[in-house]
Amino acid sequence: MGFNGAEFHETPNLDRLAAAGMTFPNGYAGAGNCAPSRACLLSGNYTPRHGVYAVGSTDRGPKKLQRLVRVPNKSGLAKENVILAEALKSAGYTTGIFGKWHLDGKDGAEPAEQGFDIVFDLRAGNPNARRDEPQDPKGVFSITRAACDFIEKTSATGKPFFAYVSHHAIHGALEARPESLAKFKEKAKSSKDGNPLYAACTYDLDAGVGELMEKIRALGIAEKTLVIFTSDNGGTQQSSQEPLRGSKGGYYEGGIREPFLAVWPGVIEPDLKSDAPVINVDLYPTFLALAGGKIAEGKQLDGTDLTPLLTGTAVAPDRNAIFWHFPGYLDQPVIRGRKSDVALGFRSRPVSVIRKGNWKLHLFHEEWMLEGGKDKLATNGAVELYDLSTDPGERHDLALKETARRDELLGDLLTWIASTKATIPAEKNPDYDTSAAARKLAKKTKTVPDPE
Repeated sequence: MGFNGAEFHETPNLDRLAAAGMTFPNGYAGAGNCAPSRACLLSGNYTPRHGVYAVGSTDRGPKKLQRLVRVPNKSGLAKENVILAEALKSAGYTTGIFGKWHLDGKDGAEPAEQGFDIVFDLRAGNPNARRDEPQDPKGVFSITRAACDFIEKTSATGKPFFAYVSHHAIHGALEARPESLAKFKEKAKSSKDGNPLYAACTYDLDAGVGELMEKIRALGIAEKTLVIFTSDNGGTQQSSQEPLRGSKGGYYEGGIREPFLAVWPGVIEPDLKSDAPVINVDLYPTFLALAGGKIAEGKQLDGTDLTPLLTGTAVAPDRNAIFWHFPGYLDQPVIRGRKSDVALGFRSRPVSVIRKGNWKLHLFHEEWMLEGGKDKLATNGAVELYDLSTDPGERHDLALKETARRDELLGDLLTWIASTKATIPAEKNPDYDTSAAARKLAKKTKTVPDPE
């Protein structure tokens, strides 16, 4: 995003939107890749409560190099989980989803079954296939115009609306309008950074955002409409996340820290920045509070209402920390991933994470479960600790230096794991090959060099 300092990529509409409202440099997704993150946003729950941990499977990567038996993945949200659309519908809102759902596997349901009155997606059934429609790459403009029609028709009735505009861009396969691609190919001639197709796809997504905002302004409802823009996971290795570490699928900052902004003319002052950590599970309680809705009986929300933050009556959300939990395995190592993960061919192995203030702690469950836990922290590498205020790139592990801080965050994380009944992989994998793992770890691994 341009408003986050990008130079090769261009996002003029989002930059204007950011200047008109509040940006969150410490905004987060609820998970490192798309389906679980969307499940977090829509359910208002962290992953242990809904069980969507990955796309497809948590058993990805060489089986014989997995030390623990992974926790199985769910493909979608259970019908009984009252999601955001259902809660807003109960509060009198007309609801629509435009674009990607990604939660309709055997464990989930279709969006129309979970509170959405209108469902629109030209790409349903094959979301990552190329459309071969040069002027509508990834369906950006079809999705945008369907959302605009919905907003116009609903506004004409006088009813409030919730529009979940859920683009397939910039997920692969990358697509762009020919003129956008030509623009960035030309720009690449004088720049060492940037993938022209990735930048062009982002640029076309930004154009869709511009069309949507123009419709809201033209209808005269901008001052009645809260707009949130964010993403569901970090970028791929086609787009450097530096200075952040890692990328999509991981739980270093490059996999979970996202563009995040809020705009509401007359309510949110323009050109504001909040350094407070926020996460997409906060959107459910925020929207519900603004809509005057009630939490469904038996429903538990993990996020915090951001209204005081948005309206300037608070400088930080009313909570102690935010959390992530991934109890499985993802293949395809990333740039500046954990060295042992990269060596063994993984992007992520079982891990839980806490951010409290500016401190962030990773708890790696293989080492924790199999190499002595807390008693062996000095040698087992089960915990990494970073001070994000001085080290947002997570280059300097302080777990053995800031031991009091480490133990504080570790205690909070273990308490959270217990309170959410998060399932921890605890069973040894009978197929684990100790000798193969040792050879892999001993071998010099060829990876993309550290940018520093």
